[in-house]
Amino acid sequence: MIRLEPAGAEALLLVLAEAPDATLALRMAALAERIRAELGDLLTDLVPGWTSLLLHYDLLRTDHLQLAARLTPLLEAWLAEPLAAAGGRLHEIPVWYAGADLAEVAQACKLSIAQVIELHSATEYRVGAIGFAPGFAYLGELHERLALPRRATPRTLVPAGSLAIAERQTAIYPQASPGGWHLLGLCPWPLFDVRRSPPCPLAIGDRVRFLPIDAAVYRAEGGRE
Repeated sequence: MIRLEPAGAEALLLVLAEAPDATLALRMAALAERIRAELGDLLTDLVPGWTSLLLHYDLLRTDHLQLAARLTPLLEAWLAEPLAAAGGRLHEIPVWYAGADLAEVAQACKLSIAQVIELHSATEYRVGAIGFAPGFAYLGELHERLALPRRATPRTLVPAGSLAIAERQTAIYPQASPGGWHLLGLCPWPLFDVRRSPPCPLAIGDRVRFLPIDAAVYRAEGGRE
């Protein structure tokens, strides 16, 4: 059941589901575009999450009661629409599975390194949220046999392009930053560049598959060790 909850003086949280599913991210992306198109003049920002949309609004132009009233018919129409098909753009992203934690993850999951790579690369992921850092796309859902809690001690610096896992999610760090996820590999492609339009090639609802490559291909694609 959808909930509309005030989130401070200038924000409204739309909770659209209790848990994500295979179609929710794509449907949420469509809803977000509709809200921007019809209510964009009232909003200052719209932030998607795994199961929610956070709407920041201009307090000089509306309040959460007026905004909720404007949103109600949009949400009713959204709920009445048929469930989305697979949809979303498919991105096939190369990864050299040579991460610092690969052997440790295999041991913790009681798998061989080859099995970890196979399970991780065989899954088609959905972009459920983008945040933490510019272009950091949270991808789910990771195979249950690879599910691990975050590292007890986060790293102070994770190299840009690092492919990592935590809980039931996977992601690539688009910039060098601190991080507490387990590192499985490296992607040679930049996943955030302010000179591009859009800066991040991944969008909410897109699909991602990882293609295992070797060190030679990684270097040929522009990767740095």
